[in-house]
Amino acid sequence: MLFQQSDLCQLVNADAPYWLVGMTEMTRTFGLELLESVLNDFPGVFLQHQEFSFLLKERVCPLVIKLFSPNIKFRQGSSSAASPAPVEKPYFPICMRLLRVVSVLIKHFYSLLVTECEIFLSLLVKFLDGEKPQWLRAVAVESVHRLCVQPHLLRSFCQSYDMKQHSTKVFRDIVNALGSFIQSLFIVPNTGNPAATNAAAQGGPGAGGQGGSLITQAAFEYRGTWIPLMTVSVQGSAKATYLEMLDKVEPPSIPEGYAMSVAFSALLDLVRGITSMIERELAKEEEEVAVRREANPDQNAQAEPEAHLVWEEMVSACWCGLLAALSLLLDASTDETATESILKAELTMASLCGRLGLVTPRDAFITAICKASLPPHYALTVLSSNATNLNNKAYSIQGQTVQIISPSSESHQQVVAVGQPLTVQPQGTVVLTAKNIQCMRTLLNLAHCHGAVLGTSWQLVLATLQHLVWILGLKPGVGGALKPGRAVEGPSTVLTTAVMTDLPFISNILSRLFESSQYLDDVSLHHLINALCSLSLEAMEMAYGTNKEPSLFAVAKLLETGLVNMDRIEILWRPLAGHLLEVCQHPNARMREWGAEAVTALIKAGLAYKHNPPLAQNQRLQLLLLNPLKELSNVLHADIRQKQLESVLQILQSQGDSLGPGWPLVLGVIGAIRNDQGESLIRTAFQCLQLVVTDFLPTMPCMCLQIVVDVAGSFGLQNQELNISLTSIGLLWNISDYFFQRGEAITQDLEREEAALQKQAREKGEPLNRPFHPAPPFDCLWLCLYAKLGQLCVDPRPAVRKSAGQTMFSTIAAHGTLLQQSTWHIVVWKVLFHLLDCVRKSSTTADKEKIESGGGNILIHHSRDTAEKQWAETWVLTLAGVARIFNTRRYLLQQLGDFFKAWEVLLDHIQSAALSKNNEVSLAALKSFQEILQIGTPVKDSAMPTEALALAVMGVPPVLIDPLSASGPGRHLLRSDSMLERLTRYNGAELQAPPQGEESALEDAALWWSAWNTWYRTGTDSTRPPSGGTGTDRPSFVPSQPFLTALVQIVPALYQHIETGFSMEDLRKLGVILHGAVSIPISSDASPFILPSYTEAVLTSLQEAVLTALDVLQKAICVGPESLQVMYPAIFEQLLLFVEFSCKPPQYGKLETKHVANAKYNQIQLFTPAEWVALNYVPFAERSLEVVVDQYQKTACHKAVINEKVLQNIIKTLRMPLGLKYACPSESTWKLAVSSLLKVLSIGLPVARQHASSGMFETMWPELANAFEDFLFTKSTPPDNVSIQEFQKNEAIDVEVVQLISTEILPFANFIPKDFVGQIMTMLNKGSIHSQSSSFTEAEIDVRMREEFSKVCFETLLQFSFSNKVSTPQEGYISRMALSVLLKRSQDVLRRYVDDERLSGRCPLPRQQVTEIIFVLKAISTLMDSLKKTQPENVDGTTWAQVIALYPTLVECITCSSSEVSSALKEALGPFKDFMQPPVSRVQNGES
Repeated sequence: MLFQQSDLCQLVNADAPYWLVGMTEMTRTFGLELLESVLNDFPGVFLQHQEFSFLLKERVCPLVIKLFSPNIKFRQGSSSAASPAPVEKPYFPICMRLLRVVSVLIKHFYSLLVTECEIFLSLLVKFLDGEKPQWLRAVAVESVHRLCVQPHLLRSFCQSYDMKQHSTKVFRDIVNALGSFIQSLFIVPNTGNPAATNAAAQGGPGAGGQGGSLITQAAFEYRGTWIPLMTVSVQGSAKATYLEMLDKVEPPSIPEGYAMSVAFSALLDLVRGITSMIERELAKEEEEVAVRREANPDQNAQAEPEAHLVWEEMVSACWCGLLAALSLLLDASTDETATESILKAELTMASLCGRLGLVTPRDAFITAICKASLPPHYALTVLSSNATNLNNKAYSIQGQTVQIISPSSESHQQVVAVGQPLTVQPQGTVVLTAKNIQCMRTLLNLAHCHGAVLGTSWQLVLATLQHLVWILGLKPGVGGALKPGRAVEGPSTVLTTAVMTDLPFISNILSRLFESSQYLDDVSLHHLINALCSLSLEAMEMAYGTNKEPSLFAVAKLLETGLVNMDRIEILWRPLAGHLLEVCQHPNARMREWGAEAVTALIKAGLAYKHNPPLAQNQRLQLLLLNPLKELSNVLHADIRQKQLESVLQILQSQGDSLGPGWPLVLGVIGAIRNDQGESLIRTAFQCLQLVVTDFLPTMPCMCLQIVVDVAGSFGLQNQELNISLTSIGLLWNISDYFFQRGEAITQDLEREEAALQKQAREKGEPLNRPFHPAPPFDCLWLCLYAKLGQLCVDPRPAVRKSAGQTMFSTIAAHGTLLQQSTWHIVVWKVLFHLLDCVRKSSTTADKEKIESGGGNILIHHSRDTAEKQWAETWVLTLAGVARIFNTRRYLLQQLGDFFKAWEVLLDHIQSAALSKNNEVSLAALKSFQEILQIGTPVKDSAMPTEALALAVMGVPPVLIDPLSASGPGRHLLRSDSMLERLTRYNGAELQAPPQGEESALEDAALWWSAWNTWYRTGTDSTRPPSGGTGTDRPSFVPSQPFLTALVQIVPALYQHIETGFSMEDLRKLGVILHGAVSIPISSDASPFILPSYTEAVLTSLQEAVLTALDVLQKAICVGPESLQVMYPAIFEQLLLFVEFSCKPPQYGKLETKHVANAKYNQIQLFTPAEWVALNYVPFAERSLEVVVDQYQKTACHKAVINEKVLQNIIKTLRMPLGLKYACPSESTWKLAVSSLLKVLSIGLPVARQHASSGMFETMWPELANAFEDFLFTKSTPPDNVSIQEFQKNEAIDVEVVQLISTEILPFANFIPKDFVGQIMTMLNKGSIHSQSSSFTEAEIDVRMREEFSKVCFETLLQFSFSNKVSTPQEGYISRMALSVLLKRSQDVLRRYVDDERLSGRCPLPRQQVTEIIFVLKAISTLMDSLKKTQPENVDGTTWAQVIALYPTLVECITCSSSEVSSALKEALGPFKDFMQPPVSRVQNGES
């Protein structure tokens, strides 16, 4: 056999055989066939026996190489003339058989013939050159194809050559040669087949009359070169055509496209073989590694690196050539099946490179697919940058340069879609062909099945998909899935029916692609996310500065990816959420709307997902998920905030119960409102808050309650929507109720929390930082609530202030008992007083400008039409609230140590409010003052409920009871445990009854005196009359009547507490203020309401109050110790000042006032120009006078009253109305003055007589005499319209006075100073002589002459003259003098009358004279009556003489003509009969 083999070689080589002697020759063809068959049939023999191996090496291979030489040297088309020696032409039968032998040698004996094979393979590569004859190339391609279906062989080549240094890179060359071969078929037109070219030019296979046929033949077409594609062999087997033509001698004609088809198959088989081999081995290796890991998990089992190196080298060697060839074929392919095969090859290569971690080739294959998916020359940065790297590499294949060809645009493809490119500048349209769509599907397939190995090339894949999706007009829908959208940019997007049916499928795969991301490992997933993020960034870049529809592909897919990877959301959340938050800030509305949609959908899904461990146990994850929600608050766009808040609402509704530690974040989002955000946002946020407060307070950690309070407060403070502000105050009230109801539970939770925090703080060595530290945590919660309400109480809007104020004071009243004692200290100083300070400051600086309307068409009442008036209301509310707390919580506050200081501060606030120039505020301040003065008024036992009684027994002050049981307006919040239990739980301090010792009494006294000083300062400042200025200047501010009334009404309550130390000085101070208060006029516009109607004399409430105050003092003095009683005179003095007002109303500074006098004489015009109306002081003065009389009756004998000359002062004061008489503003005044004088004298005169010796009353007598004089002989004339009856009544009063003199004074003349008696006598004398008035009518004259009065005077005078009680000659002398004057005057008048009567003849005498004579006659008759009553010895002789002398004159008058005179004369003459008796005989010698 061995010998045969060697001979065979000899014969083939045309040499003589060694062993087969006799065989002279053998055809080479037959020899080669024989050789092939021996090698093919008995490979074992050659491999096992060294001899045979030697033979192969030494004989067969050199033979083959030698025989190849003509083929190598031959160049097609080179003329033989040019070469020095004629070149032997390649001979088809030998050449073909040689290639068959080579195939066998390589297949079976490669391991033996490494070097020889290298030569064979290099030769084979050369046969593919374009210069070789067509048939040679065809046969060579077939041989290469045979190698390509043997991947193991290829691997050996790679190991033996490519991986060795200084060796030919055989494997690489084979692949490149194939590539070059394919390119050359397109580049060099087929000279032997011009028809093809024409057919190509005509756009199809024209030859063979197939043009009209409907079946388009599979073909490649590139730049006008059209190459049909034939089916040459079954996939994976290299069935050769020409290598099998053993019967042909001439080279056959090669059909057009045959070489291309074989090369194409070879290429595909090469890819398929390599990839499937490597992947099999990879899988096997992975399995082994897994088994080893299981066996001993500690060792980190690694794969052997050698195998990897081979695989990597194989791929590195072949990928450039493959890619170049495949890209070209892909571009040229016109057949769907061929395209599919090419794409599949590219896809498997890309996947393999990915698995082996070869990034550049992987990206290159993917780029090729991506480019093929897009329209030609489509500007896509990612791809161009990648392609430039490849395009710059030119691959040299045996000196020939091969460029990687870019896809050409001249493809005759069916257009299935026209759309807009995704670019910044709007450009024309681009077209998508069916092939583009096919490539797109491959791309989707790649991403779907091989996503794990894509790594950074996700960027390419996704960018391409994004552009395709855009061109096809797919838009994202719910959850991120893409749906065919409307043609947004007008009619530019045109889709054919073909693609329309594909669209749902594409969109479905797209979604599935991202759904399958759940099967990717973490690293691959990160690559995917990063790629989507950078795509999205590009889309954002493009969307800047344009309102064009942006590409939302990336955002939608980020959402989809996030949703399917919820189980490991933690690893991708940061990049995902971080990027989406950036999208949310984009200026393009559509873009950011989707960003927000994505981020909120992910958060909601994340919270709803059943994680393992559950979110409740994985706080970190929960906070991680919620954090982006909080970050959205920093976005300024309203639509984003709206979206954010809507999702918060949904989260609350679905996961509110399980938010746990996420509450602070959620509340932070709700509370992140700003005034510039507009109403709808605030409304949505507020809905969330309402939901929280109504449903979720019990489920959230107690530490969040403070945040709820802050958030509710911030809604109160926003100024966009007033109703929300007001409702949020209501929420604060609800929150406080919740605190109250759940007090114990909250306290425990908070204390636990506090302990933990303190421990942390200690470990860090820092102090615990929380507001209101060191108050207990539950109290701090309350303090935060109060502080928030406090802020709202000074909001610029009056409605908010009012509501907040009411809520704050109600909550303190209702729930204040829950606070620790020390916390009250903070409430008083940091909350209440701080609030008062702020309100006072704002009120005093508020604007006085009128506000026209309250927004919209709301009219504002005039009492609230300036900011100042609106603030006044707040001040009133606040002050009243604080005062009420001081009142109801007095005993608790007194334990605080600095109660006195707090009391002083409160009083200071009351004072400054009382002195504010606003009537409403000042009046309210006094109301508050009154309230705090009634502090501690004990509850009557009968009024106390049993429970309160029990408390009283325990010593709980009754004041505490009331506010506890009333927990606020209409809210029954009493808890199940009884009040007793609750009280016993509070700090014991409050339960002790206030101590009764001296200290507390002293402290109490200090409080009351402090209150008195405040009252005094307030009173002094408010009643001080305005200084300077003439009457025309309007005073800046005049206190109102209700204010003054309230001020004075405080006195009785206050006095009860300070009476023990009340001194004369204090009384004087009080007097000044009372006087000042009463003197203040009222403005004319208020007068109709305050002044009583003018016809009735009624006191105003202020005057009532003043008198009440004095009455309280007087009663206190009355029952008080001796020391107090020295104050009587001061009270009299004060009252007498008021009495003077009846005639001399007080002045208020220099203010001009119009006085309301007696309505009878002075009808008021309401609208007189005077601004100020003085009150009608008459009733007040009269009432004061009544009080004086009443009091004097009680105290006349009192030492102080006597010593201080009270009686004299009374008389002195009464002189004024008595003297004015008819000129008094009101006639009632002088009448009252007279009656009062009479009453006072009836009591005072006996006292005065009693103390005559002491000299205390010396100065009183002249005063009294003057008073009588002024009254009885007044300078004022009665008004003309006084009726006779009136006049008679008035005369009766005068008569009463004279009667008083006759009964109370004259009988006691010996105790009375002489001068005084003299004055009285003179006065009676003056009265008895008639002083007539000229204005009387005839009829009235007898009445108007005050005859009755004269008569009484004369009688009194006579009675006193003839009385035998004349103590001194002096007095008798006075009366005798008076009498003689009277008689003498009567004599004169009568004489004159008689004379005039004679002279006048028939004419009547003047009326005056007649009246006078009548009066004289009446006087004479009165005198006669008196003489008759008197003891004869009391009348001296001269008087008798004068009386008798009158008689003749009277008789002379009888002739008078006047009947009146006649009747008077009759009366005068009548009495003389009593004295007419027989003369008594003279006494002689003692006998009659």
